[in-house]
Amino acid sequence: MRKVALYAALAIFAAACANKETKTDAPVTDHSSGVTSPSQATGQSSTQARPPAQPITGNPLTDPANILSKRSVFFDFDSNAVKDEYRGMIQAHSRYMTADKADSRIRIEGNCDERGSREYNLALGQRRAEAVKKVMTVLGVQDARIETVSYGEEKPQAAGHDEGSWAQNRRADIKYSGE
Repeated sequence: MRKVALYAALAIFAAACANKETKTDAPVTDHSSGVTSPSQATGQSSTQARPPAQPITGNPLTDPANILSKRSVFFDFDSNAVKDEYRGMIQAHSRYMTADKADSRIRIEGNCDERGSREYNLALGQRRAEAVKKVMTVLGVQDARIETVSYGEEKPQAAGHDEGSWAQNRRADIKYSGE
């Protein structure tokens, strides 16, 4: 039985070594700084000279190239579940809050589209804001540094009465103190 397992392992190893397909990795983005660097697997030698990384200057919260400039988490209809596509953005904001920003505070504003009663939309907006807050507290941001508020349908981002507009209005916005 041992010999069969050994032969199977050797066959798998030989097949993996014989595979001539070269893989190229996607560019790597440091979400805390928003800097994208080229892949190491593009055939470049690691000994080749590369220009040094430029230091980031200015406010990362207002730099459109930085993930921290993205502040809205969008939700599905009648849902307060944070989608996986926004977890990286929330994680970047959480890292920003926990890294030498002891005095920074945020307000998470929950919003809804125009459908539903005023009371229902206020409650749903609050659940959306609380869902984003929960993700951030799990990632290490102190609960006391995050305020949540619901505007229901009162602050739409899009004024239309169609699915595209409604989708833009189903969101939670991250606002830093002083903004």
